[in-house]
Amino acid sequence: MCGIAGVFGLDDPSIAPSMISCLSHRGPDGKGHWSDSINQVGNISLSHSRLAILDVTGSKQPIHSEHGCILVQNGEIYNQRLIRENISYPWRTNGDGEAILAAHFNAIPPPSVVPEPASGKKRGWFRFSSEKNQALRHIDWIKTLNGMWGFALWDPRYRELILCRDTLGIKPLMKWQSKDGSLLFASEAKAFRAHPEYVPKLDTQAFFARLAFEYSIDDTTLFSGVSQVRPGTVETWSLDNLGRAVLTGVASFSDYRNNPQNHWDPSVSSKELLDSLRMGLAERLNSDVPVGVVLSGGLDSSMVAALAKDASEIAEKPVPKCWTVSENEENPDFMAAIEVSKSLDLEHHCWTLDEDVFWKKLPNLSWSGEDLDLTVLFFQPLFEEMSKEVKVGICGQGADEIHAGYPRHANLSIHSRLVSDRFNLIDHSLARGLSSGLLDNQEIIGPGQPWKDNPPKTSEIYSDLNSTLDFEMTRGQLTNFQLRLVDRHSMSNGLEVRVPFLSQQHLQLSSRLPIDWRYKKGHLEKRALRSAAALTNLPRNIVSRPKLPAGTATSPSLINSIIDELKPQIIEWNSEIPSLTKLLNTMPDIAIGFRLFRSLHLGIEPKSLNSNSELMDLLDDVEPMELF
Repeated sequence: MCGIAGVFGLDDPSIAPSMISCLSHRGPDGKGHWSDSINQVGNISLSHSRLAILDVTGSKQPIHSEHGCILVQNGEIYNQRLIRENISYPWRTNGDGEAILAAHFNAIPPPSVVPEPASGKKRGWFRFSSEKNQALRHIDWIKTLNGMWGFALWDPRYRELILCRDTLGIKPLMKWQSKDGSLLFASEAKAFRAHPEYVPKLDTQAFFARLAFEYSIDDTTLFSGVSQVRPGTVETWSLDNLGRAVLTGVASFSDYRNNPQNHWDPSVSSKELLDSLRMGLAERLNSDVPVGVVLSGGLDSSMVAALAKDASEIAEKPVPKCWTVSENEENPDFMAAIEVSKSLDLEHHCWTLDEDVFWKKLPNLSWSGEDLDLTVLFFQPLFEEMSKEVKVGICGQGADEIHAGYPRHANLSIHSRLVSDRFNLIDHSLARGLSSGLLDNQEIIGPGQPWKDNPPKTSEIYSDLNSTLDFEMTRGQLTNFQLRLVDRHSMSNGLEVRVPFLSQQHLQLSSRLPIDWRYKKGHLEKRALRSAAALTNLPRNIVSRPKLPAGTATSPSLINSIIDELKPQIIEWNSEIPSLTKLLNTMPDIAIGFRLFRSLHLGIEPKSLNSNSELMDLLDDVEPMELF
């Protein structure tokens, strides 16, 4: 688990190590850098900050292969041992990253002739080639990888840069192209500040969608010009004869879709579903450093805890400890977590939040998350405390998207109206276009661009539960909200978090569950998963506990307290943005988050967080700017 960054094109190679310095929190165990010139028309530069999980003393990056290729990787390849057994390769390390190079080496032979420089023209945010899609050559070998990753691989034989992101976007990978055509890529958007021409500006359309849906859509970010490599996608880039980076191919190697069957027999299939989660957890316990379980007290994390001992035996690893935080000891989730750990005889670290935690931690939450989040502040102290003893965490995220665990899934028509009403409260033509399903710029739609398609109409998304789950899994809720939260806030504390509910085994079975075994009126949410949970040693009352929203369930009084205290300021701040006043007045937590986001992340000279950053100083010191 690490941070990666790179520059491909005409720009100074020294920008890359400056970029990785912005991401040192992701890899406090060391930094590495490599660069080379390309036919005197450009440069390739790769940098890496390392969080050492496997092969702790070895496997430094960038890592070089036998065939001259160079790799920087963020994430873990869980089947690296199987790849080692099946591929004849001169292995140099005991780490998982080398498995990527070996798989590439085994599949991609040297070219018969030296490739010509790429050609292409600007379309949308990037330069595109209209020639043969070179990314298609890489689908088969990438499909052999099982894990979570964002990686960049330079192949000098083809003068080709490969960017790739795991199936569901567990690990981040962002990109931005400068005016002179250089491509910059990194694990977090803040790394682009190292480029002298980069000025972070708000992507208004992406922002409006974020406000309405509560998460960014497709591969957009809140930063104009900055997009993500799409989950389950590989991109290939080359330089043209002027040294400008050209996107020569985009290909999907995985595209998750629900495939619900008509029948599911809990007497047989509950055990299979539970076994799939157990095996996924066992894979994720593979580590050369200590591992801990994030135990919220909800069903999902409780199931992870319930399977911890079995999975540890399979993986031949120590049983992980559990970690819980809440605002007080009377909190229902806090009490449930304690009950779970005691019933399973697991070592448990639990504590309560300080009353002034929001005043102390909100700046770091905004800085790390690069978004508008407020209610999930408990992540910061939780991961900070965990990182004192462990380097790897296991959490229950992903289960709600797969198994229909959110309250909105019980009444889609109400949620559909809520999203539509939010768009209607925005007094701007771009919001009206988003609501009607049209972008103002069609060139930023398609492969390699920030939008996968035109924004969906709420009446279509929420027409039934199956379409809702597909939308949330593939266009934003999972990767742009839940997985982003865990990645940014854990990595800000040098902690890697793994998600067994998104293992290949569990996803394969879960995707076939009939919809009424996800949610059925008159029943608790996640019916099939609860049936599997009933086979564990969890207390029956835990198996039947209804879901509570993670953030507000953990610290409801503290959240309401800071909103109440800042209410006069919130009203004043919102009045400064007439086109958003009505909407933000209904979303006070987002109003605070947006104000803080503007202060820390936007403007010609955006601030950098330091230990002396006071919340009110940041909220008061926001540059006047024309947002829309």
